[in-house]
Amino acid sequence: MISSLTQPTFEPKLEMNVVGDNARSGPSHFQGDRSQPLIETTIGEALDDVADRHRDRIALVVRHQSVRWTYRDLAYHVDSLAAGLWRAGLRPGDRIGIWAPNCAEWTVTQYAAAKLGLVLVNLNPAYQTAEIKYALTKVGCKALVFARSFKESHYLDMLRSLAPEIGQSFSGELRAAAMRLLICTAPEREEGITRFQDIRDDGRVALHDGFSEWPDKLDPSDPINIQFTSGTTGPPKAATLSHRGLLNNAWFTGEICGTSHQDAICVPLPLFHIFGMLTGNLLAMLRGAKIVHPGDAFDADSVLSAVEEEQCTSLYGVPTMFLSELASLDARRRNLSSLRTGIIAGAVVPMELLRRVTSEMNMAGVVNGYGMTETSSAIMVTSPTDTPERRVSSVGRVVPHIEVKIVDSSGMTVQIGEAGEIHTRGYSTMLGYWDDPDTTAKVIDPEGWVRTGDIGVFDEHGYGRIVGRIKEMVIRGGENISCGEIEDFLLLHPAVENAQVVGVPDDKYGEELCACIKLKPGANVNKDELREFCRGKIAHLKIPRYVRFVNEFPLTASGKVQKFILARSSARDLGLIGPDS
Repeated sequence: MISSLTQPTFEPKLEMNVVGDNARSGPSHFQGDRSQPLIETTIGEALDDVADRHRDRIALVVRHQSVRWTYRDLAYHVDSLAAGLWRAGLRPGDRIGIWAPNCAEWTVTQYAAAKLGLVLVNLNPAYQTAEIKYALTKVGCKALVFARSFKESHYLDMLRSLAPEIGQSFSGELRAAAMRLLICTAPEREEGITRFQDIRDDGRVALHDGFSEWPDKLDPSDPINIQFTSGTTGPPKAATLSHRGLLNNAWFTGEICGTSHQDAICVPLPLFHIFGMLTGNLLAMLRGAKIVHPGDAFDADSVLSAVEEEQCTSLYGVPTMFLSELASLDARRRNLSSLRTGIIAGAVVPMELLRRVTSEMNMAGVVNGYGMTETSSAIMVTSPTDTPERRVSSVGRVVPHIEVKIVDSSGMTVQIGEAGEIHTRGYSTMLGYWDDPDTTAKVIDPEGWVRTGDIGVFDEHGYGRIVGRIKEMVIRGGENISCGEIEDFLLLHPAVENAQVVGVPDDKYGEELCACIKLKPGANVNKDELREFCRGKIAHLKIPRYVRFVNEFPLTASGKVQKFILARSSARDLGLIGPDS
């Protein structure tokens, strides 16, 4: 029921309990606190409730569009678009894609889709023709909200080239049962394209006339969102998520962070990604907080300006974003006194980076965490009340109502302190990969455990630590070496801004380590000096044989380093593979 959002038990608390708070030994199997009940409602109902209670508070700031809406404004825009989409023929269960950079229309579409029971399909703004064709046909989108263009990508041109294949001829003739409606956020009129503002305006008229054709009661377990995995190791997989998984994960993450309606959260993360959409938009909405999107894409200076001018109390990002922001601060100081906390996640967070964010960006309450798209985001999160040492040496404890164990290669649970693959289960587990039961079965076992592919270890207090990823381990002469461990160490060098370690081919050992280094502005260090820095401090087999200096790293649109691209380019540059490999 929607009333569960306003029960006293859901007031923010800065603590999280895990079974076995006291130090203990035994199996690496922990369960999050279950003293608070799960929220059993839908995203649309939650927005209505929050908008009613916080109607005059600022809900959404989109700086590059000069948007500044209260919760009353946001709810009205959402209802207008929802009514317009209903009148256009969309019904619960239909898939509606959104292919655009961060913008107000993204957020409005997110909530309007949920209100109608549509399944929102998040599409990467970096997708090119083949990728968008794959995504749209994979899940059978009936409608698509898209930007006309972004950066060097001309979405409309790509869609025109695919018109016969995705089902729309742009003359209004339907070519297939799937795609029915193409909605562009741009104000220009195009043949065969419906403007976003026209759909919304039609809905406004309907609301004024007493529109009441809302769908029958939706269920919290209904599929409501499809997120494609990054596809860095193969074709993207369409993880299908529910109201229940998204809402509760956002709520409990906010609970752990102590987020309230008094907060202003700066979110430069792309909204198509689970971190931006859930931990950003949805978490802020549930708490009645103000969310600030500084631009259509990440820019460190724009982020810091937004924090300063909007008096943000919290800042989110992935490690590469914070590294860029720290570099920007070195060049130009900012008043970040309003900041108190934030979340740094999405990739393994180096300890030195977390220390710098805490001390140089006034984020004493910053937390880090660990999660994945297939589990509706967070699995483990630190707390602002954890000691600084806990927050720089772990990814926290298991979030409420989630269960985690660490297993060996045979599937047996290891003892506390031993490393193995992280398995997790609970309310937040995806409903499956869309129309792909075979791949789903490879990830979720019959008992509901999700195989994460990440290597972790629990301490005796239930704090987890990520020590590597099965597919990101370098196997050198039979020794499994964690790239993350070496990256953490290299970041201790005063000249190093960022370090990424990959494996490259070697005739003798099978693989050798290659460290790709981005130096701080004005810093100077050579390869031999970096290797000498490692000697005596880490095992000799962990000292990279190769060192490359780079200006940038290949990134996904969500800011993660694409290591498979980095490994291939490193092997080519080192002459270990041919130029066409």
